[in-house]
Amino acid sequence: MLEDLDPAETREWVEALDSVLAFEGADRAFYLLDEVTTEARRKGAPVPYSATTPYLNTIPPGKEDRLSPRELAIDHRIRSMIRWNALAMVLRANAESSELGGHIASFQSAATLYDVGFMHFFRGASESHGGDLLFIQGHSSPGIYARSFVEGRLTEEQLTRFRQEVDGGGLSSYPHPWLMPDYWQMPTVSMGLGPIMAIYQARFLKYLARRGLADTTDRTVWAFLGDGETDEPESLGAIALASREKLDNLIFVINCNLQRLDGPVRGNGKIIQELEGIFRGAGWNVIKTIWGSGWDPLIARDSSGLLLKRMEEAVDGEYQDFKSKDGAYVREKFFGKYPELAEMVAGMTDDEIWALNRGGHDPVKVYAAYSAAVRHAGQPTVILAKTIKGYGMGESGEGQNITHQQKHMASAALVKFRDRFGLPLTDEQLAELPFLRFDEDSEEMAYLRERRTALGGYLPSRRQRSTQTLAVPDLSAFGGQLGGTPGRQISTTMAFVRILNTLLRDKAIGPRVVPIVPDESRTFGMEGMFRQFGIFSQAGQLYQPEDANQLMYYREAPDGQMLQEGINEPGALASWIAAATAYSTSDIAMIPFYIFYSMFGFQRVMDLIWAAGDSRARGFLLGGTAGRTTLNGEGLQHEDGHSHVLASVVPNCVAYDPTYSYEVAVIIQDGLRRMFAEQEDVFFYLTLMNENYEHPALPEGAEAGILRGMYLLRSTDGDGAGSDGPRVQLLGSGTILREVLAGADLLAADYGVAADVWSATSFTELRRDGLAAERWNMLHPGSEPRRSYVVECLAARPPGPVIAATDYVRAFADQIRAFVPGRYRVLGTDGYGRSDYRRNLRRFFEVDRHYVALAALTSLAEDGAIPADRAADAIARYGIDPDTPDPSRA
Repeated sequence: MLEDLDPAETREWVEALDSVLAFEGADRAFYLLDEVTTEARRKGAPVPYSATTPYLNTIPPGKEDRLSPRELAIDHRIRSMIRWNALAMVLRANAESSELGGHIASFQSAATLYDVGFMHFFRGASESHGGDLLFIQGHSSPGIYARSFVEGRLTEEQLTRFRQEVDGGGLSSYPHPWLMPDYWQMPTVSMGLGPIMAIYQARFLKYLARRGLADTTDRTVWAFLGDGETDEPESLGAIALASREKLDNLIFVINCNLQRLDGPVRGNGKIIQELEGIFRGAGWNVIKTIWGSGWDPLIARDSSGLLLKRMEEAVDGEYQDFKSKDGAYVREKFFGKYPELAEMVAGMTDDEIWALNRGGHDPVKVYAAYSAAVRHAGQPTVILAKTIKGYGMGESGEGQNITHQQKHMASAALVKFRDRFGLPLTDEQLAELPFLRFDEDSEEMAYLRERRTALGGYLPSRRQRSTQTLAVPDLSAFGGQLGGTPGRQISTTMAFVRILNTLLRDKAIGPRVVPIVPDESRTFGMEGMFRQFGIFSQAGQLYQPEDANQLMYYREAPDGQMLQEGINEPGALASWIAAATAYSTSDIAMIPFYIFYSMFGFQRVMDLIWAAGDSRARGFLLGGTAGRTTLNGEGLQHEDGHSHVLASVVPNCVAYDPTYSYEVAVIIQDGLRRMFAEQEDVFFYLTLMNENYEHPALPEGAEAGILRGMYLLRSTDGDGAGSDGPRVQLLGSGTILREVLAGADLLAADYGVAADVWSATSFTELRRDGLAAERWNMLHPGSEPRRSYVVECLAARPPGPVIAATDYVRAFADQIRAFVPGRYRVLGTDGYGRSDYRRNLRRFFEVDRHYVALAALTSLAEDGAIPADRAADAIARYGIDPDTPDPSRA
């Protein structure tokens, strides 16, 4: 720290600042200081820098917007009843055992943060307003249910069935749109996902407005998260985008109760100061709500700055410790460190010291913060509200490390809770844990209804269907992809881009299509869309691109249709979720297509994809450069052999691995029909390859089989090639289908074995169909058994072993083993990928034509249909080394 060489001069500067503050106000003082520091920097003088401001409330008492005393009093009575009901829900659910679980402490720390919002700021959807979007912290769900009960939206029976959903009518553990589709807007309990999804939802509202598709100018996205949750990389990973995009429709409320699940967040530091520096550095408007109103007189008397010094030197571990004890302890440990501070509170009782509240529990401070946040323009806002975990729980967990796991409270603690919040319960009633409501004609109910009416309606509330049903094009609209490519070689990626261009030009649905790409547009051949449709940028294009003289130059525009998300798969997926849920959040059906390296899709952002399923998202995910042997030069971390296995575990993800352009067209047209004409809550995943080859025309009548998962591509009927001899059924998908076709040719030419070849577009859909048939048969033992689609297909062909080969791990095609009649052998690309020529990779992973033929001959020999030496002959004929290492372990 520099030495003060002229204290008198320093005092003059400080007095001058005091004069400006007193007579011209804080805004003028800020301007003058900013001018001075700017000039100092320009002239090379070092300027002190701090990412943080003093450990005080951002909004001083004289600048606070305030509620009336009547509003504060009624709000308090309503909030107290909600607090009780939230607590009673969890205690009643765990009265018999702790099997159901639940959380008490999180909502108790955040009750005021939610209550002030619901009573005065959160707007519901109405004819004149699209409604705000709420990302509720998952562990606070009991408090949200408790409010809805007080409002009359939920019944006592539903509250009694908290976390008991199997028989219907119960309440889900956390915010789950899939389980409560008319209630929860967004899933958030996988911590870290709520913040990043909120940022991209706010940005998508700007996108809709800029493109003239919806009026979203007065809507706000509120994201509630905990200070411990900010340790998740996704929580803070996209905050720079929010400021760069000037998302002043976004408000983060971080409940800084200083505790994680097991202990302090920053026991040795200050999480509020840390987060302030991070968000200020990223360009956010930061509002700190640290101290409650009881502190205002003490802070005003702190002319020496000693109180502020003590506030700043105490670390979070100490603050947690203070609130786990009592007023006498706070007097001794906090104020008692300095005699001057002890003297400052000498006239206060221990109870009065204990009542010195934190800002996040003071509705006056929270209201002031929210009011300032919604009025702020040009930046997103984060409110850092200091609270106490387990507030009101007393010795049963208030401010204690055990708080998060508390499912029970002692009788004495319930008595204190009742008294603290003025609840109308006798000692006898406390033991029964009754749910409380106000009388229908009470002042509180009238006021509550008045507030929600003024704000447009009740929240949370979710729209299940859009009022807009899109007229999707017929399959014939994709005629260019149905007729094949005779004499021309293209990839399925190229076929998809042509389909996408057709949709973008469709007058009916073109404006609803949202192409989303990471920083790989040129890899996928989509650079032509830059000029034609533009890249969305609220700032437009403030520069002339270096390729401006080219036909396909890089063009950014305020009404651009493409979302180019950079090297950011989580952000791109969050952007896709925003578009894929617009039918619900904004009553406008948007059709998002997000194309990405398949290896960096499901694997990297599987948690977000699961959240997309929970969100009932509707749209298309395109896994480009798919397959373990197709992106041949990129190696281990780029080559995808398992995205379809990951996709198979998401219940409402419909996944396909098409080989030909007509298959891509049939699947996409059906997806449009299901999701945007019939409004089915599914989303589609298609893998696309970068390998070029000639594509045949759509076989007559193949559409149904393409969609169900397999269809007969080549039949040996009537061709005379071994028609009376041994036969096999060969299944393939993606690029490996072409190896399967070549393997069938080898079998016929070299061994007289006839092979039917099936294009298996979706082993996952085949498995789901088989499981459905199997389940129906188990539950209807007296009825005629149903057959799986796999059995229907294969039983119609001459018997013989079945061989499947794909560019994915064997578990992918192995999904249908239970439904394949007879012997079933699967070839796949288990193991790590590597770089080489495609032909070498396919031979290495044992999925090329020679291994397809060998697998068929081995299976026929095992069935006794051919001599065993035929397989040995094939090993020699095709140069296969039987002692080569297992590729899954190599």
